[in-house]
Formats: sequence, C-alpha cells, structure tokens
Amino acid sequence: MSPEHMTLQQFRELPRAELAEEMEQLLVSQFRATLLMDDAEELPLDISYFDLGLTSLKLTEMRRTLEGILDLSINANVLFNEPTVGRLLDYLVDAVSDPSHAVTGAIPSTN
Repeated sequence: MSPEHMTLQQFRELPRAELAEEMEQLLVSQFRATLLMDDAEELPLDISYFDLGLTSLKLTEMRRTLEGILDLSINANVLFNEPTVGRLLDYLVDAVSDPSHAVTGAIPSTN
C-alpha cells in the first residue's frame, strides 16, 4: 500500500524504522510533486524549503495536503521550526509514533 493511502492507525502500527521509510517516501513524493520535479531529480532532505523554491503559500498547501493524508492537524509553526524535509520527517515520525508528541504541534484530526 502506498503511503498516500495509509491511515494514521496503519502508520502507528509500523515499527519505527518502517514508519520512517514510509513517511520519507510520502514526504519526498509530495514535495517533489509540489516543486514540479521529475523522477530523475533528487530531492535534498537537508536544504530549506524556501531554498528549494517553495513559497509560504505552497508550504501552506503542502501542510493541508499532509494533514489530509495523515489525518493529523499540523500547526503551521512546525513547518517553520522544522525548515527542511529531513527535519519535518523526523518531527512527523515522532508525532505519529508517540501520540503524546502531539501536544507540540501535530494532533489527530477530528475529521
């Protein structure tokens, strides 16, 4: 099953290493699509979103997309406090694997 079609509960049931792999696949896929990158281009995980070419508007759209896929509410500040794909990946893996982490910005959606 592709990460875009997994539920929050399915993500949470994965061992942490698999969760990180699935989450990375999801983030890379979403960021590459938003940045209009082709399959041959590698998405650097350690470069700022803005240096990659994202605008605040696109970043907000990305947040909404991720919220819908992950069924999490992600505080906008998280994207600015975790300004690279790699740091966002680490944050989301923590938020999904440890629901108590939700207090700091990612909480299960009520939808």
